[in-house]
Amino acid sequence: MVPKEESTTSEEPELAPYKIEAARSGRSKCRTCKRKIDKDKLRLGILLEGPYGTGYLWHHLTCAARRRIEDVEAAYAENAHEGLQAPSLSELQALQEKAAKERSARKDPPYAERAPSDRSKCKNCGEAIAKGALRIVLAREISFGNQVRTTPINVHAGCVAAELQSEDCTIEVDGFEESLRQNSELEPPAVDEALTAIGELD
Repeated sequence: MVPKEESTTSEEPELAPYKIEAARSGRSKCRTCKRKIDKDKLRLGILLEGPYGTGYLWHHLTCAARRRIEDVEAAYAENAHEGLQAPSLSELQALQEKAAKERSARKDPPYAERAPSDRSKCKNCGEAIAKGALRIVLAREISFGNQVRTTPINVHAGCVAAELQSEDCTIEVDGFEESLRQNSELEPPAVDEALTAIGELD
C-alpha cells in the first residue's frame, strides 16, 4: 500500500467577524469619519469578504458606536474587546443615543435664523454675518476624494439668489418660500422679513 502524501499546505485561520484592538500604526483610516486612526487608538474591524480577498474595514470604536452600534454590540457579545481597556458597552450605547438626538435635532435647509454670534461668514460673498442678523441656511455639495456630501452653509439673505444659481447648491428655487416657512423656527414676521431681503427668485 502506498502511503498517502501529507498535505504541505495548512488552512489559513478563519478570521473573526469583528475585531477590536489598539491600532498598530497611524496608517489606517476610519471608514466612518474618514480621518486617520492614530497609533494605539481603539478601533473596530468589521470583516469584509470581497473579490480581492478578505480583510477588516476599520472604524474608530467611538465612531462605530455613533453610527454602527449594532456592530459594536455584536463585537462586545463575542468578547472582541477582551483584555483591552475599552469603554463599557453602556458608555458606547450612550454615545449612540446622544448622536441620534443630535441628528434628529438638525433642521433641514433651507431655513432662516438669527446669527448667534458675529463669527460666521457668508459662504457666497465671504463677508461676515453680524450677530443677530437674519441669515439663511442652504445646502451645498462638497467633495471629499471620491465621496460627495451635502453640508449646510450660511449666507446673507441678499446672497440667496446668487447662491441658488451655483452648481453645487442643492436647494431648488421651486418651492423655496414654502420650505423656508416650514423649516424655520422664527416667528412669521421674521420669516417675512427674511423673504423680503431675499427678494424675487428666478
